[in-house]
Amino acid sequence: MKYRLDHPELSLRKTADNLRISESALKNWMKAAKDHEGSVPTRGSGNYASDEAKEIARLQRELRDTKDALEVLKKAIGILGN
Repeated sequence: MKYRLDHPELSLRKTADNLRISESALKNWMKAAKDHEGSVPTRGSGNYASDEAKEIARLQRELRDTKDALEVLKKAIGILGN
């Protein structure tokens, strides 16, 4: 949260963009820091509850990316087919 404190002129949205996180994640971290006297409690790398949760998140990202690629291909086929 030091970045947020060091750059009070930035909006929450711009701060989140600069940190490459969602605005809601930033808000959650700010609330956690406030609730825990300035520190943000974490559960380790990636802040996942377990290795299984981390793998599920990875697979969900992979599935989302695959679905996005499939949509692009469908649109390309539609354009080429006309």
